[in-house]
Amino acid sequence: MEGALQIDVVTLFPGMLAGFLGESILQRAARKGAVHFRLVNPRDFTRDAHRTADDRPYGGGPGMILKPEPVFAAVESVRGQDGRVVLMTPQGRPFRQSVAAELARERHLTLVCGHYEGFDERIRTALADDEISIGDYVLTNGALAAAVVIDAVVRLRAGVLGAADATAEESFSRGLLEYPQYTRPPEFRGLRVPDVLLSGDHGAIERWRAEQALRRTRERRPDLLDAAAGDGKKCRTRKTRTSV
Repeated sequence: MEGALQIDVVTLFPGMLAGFLGESILQRAARKGAVHFRLVNPRDFTRDAHRTADDRPYGGGPGMILKPEPVFAAVESVRGQDGRVVLMTPQGRPFRQSVAAELARERHLTLVCGHYEGFDERIRTALADDEISIGDYVLTNGALAAAVVIDAVVRLRAGVLGAADATAEESFSRGLLEYPQYTRPPEFRGLRVPDVLLSGDHGAIERWRAEQALRRTRERRPDLLDAAAGDGKKCRTRKTRTSV
């Protein structure tokens, strides 16, 4: 099994993540030694009696923003030479399965969670290596976004889910939504499981699943097909240029 992934989360609200990290797949991954978690509170690196981690923005405006001193100190207390510091911010690049796979190849991730009206810009320009957004909506703070990223990344690490190909058939792993799934009983309230799934013909089942995944993606997320077509065109273009 590959070496353990170290994930540090810099957040003003470590309690929001403590329970989450101690449950289900994440707990099992930590027990296996596939991942190590550490929660770091910037308030522990303040120097005033009130443990002030935020202040009013220069130039005026609503709300408060996170101060650079405690955030820099918190990150530098855990940052290694091979680590990547990621800001959880709505201004970041969209989080997708491909980004999760990219982050899963790292050895050390430090996720910095925002709060209030955001970060002092010096945190963004002089401390962070990457910025990620999980969607275009407003959350209470970045710890919630960090939880989503952690879950998506950790499950891709070798040995976490057991079989080496355990994540290969999941939604988005191949650019399509997942095909319909059924289990026992074969009939429930007049609703039957498709006959092909009961046939024992594995080739027919695989063809049915592929067709259903494509149909469901076309109906519900046609943007995924457009993106896949664009990626394919880019690949063909690169190959053409390389062969010249």
